[in-house]
Amino acid sequence: MPTATPSNVLEAQPRTPGNKNAARRVRRDGKVPAVVYGAGKDALSVSVDPRQVKSILHSKTGHNTIFDLTLDGEKTKAMIVDWQYEPIKGALLHIDLKRIAMDKKLVVAVPIILKGEAAGVKTEGGILEQMLREVELECLPGDIPASIEADVSELVFGKVIRVEDLPKSDKYQYVTDVNQPVAHITTVKEEVVAAPEAVAADATAAPAEPEVIKKGKQETEEEGAEAPAEKKEKEKK
Repeated sequence: MPTATPSNVLEAQPRTPGNKNAARRVRRDGKVPAVVYGAGKDALSVSVDPRQVKSILHSKTGHNTIFDLTLDGEKTKAMIVDWQYEPIKGALLHIDLKRIAMDKKLVVAVPIILKGEAAGVKTEGGILEQMLREVELECLPGDIPASIEADVSELVFGKVIRVEDLPKSDKYQYVTDVNQPVAHITTVKEEVVAAPEAVAADATAAPAEPEVIKKGKQETEEEGAEAPAEKKEKEKK
């Protein structure tokens, strides 16, 4: 039986860059087309095992995982900085990989996890609403936290947890605006339904003035979107 590849290793094979047909052939062979760039080196076209990629994306640190990328017998530290899924079947279509220098700081997006039971929910009957689900921070690759925990146990009506209230560390600095709201307590507005008698009366009454129809913004939908939202990180220059 083949030996399982650790979740912190991604094996890549060189491939000849081409058009969409070439990419389809790679996928038919059970691989995913990918590009490797960064660290001052030329970009390379490679193919990778989608099972290894999903193992990394579904790990505790997700797309912020630093792993060993093996290519042509060499190892280099890398991250997944972009990926595309097929919208219907959910198959991976393409991966962008970036070589990482462990001694240079990065800007990454880290998920915010709310912890505790909010007092505004427990005693005031409110609803906890999370407005910000990720926060950008700057740190060395080895210091990227899996998540940032926000304690909401003291949160009541009229209070707001902001980025400045999140846990501090000497290992990272927040890039997101410190005044950005993270969570608060809100309430559900009840919809007022008119009584049947009132509706009938309004229907029979003649309008005193001509009705003015106001035109709002017309929403349009882009066609041809193939992938869900991307995950990006930046290397501090």
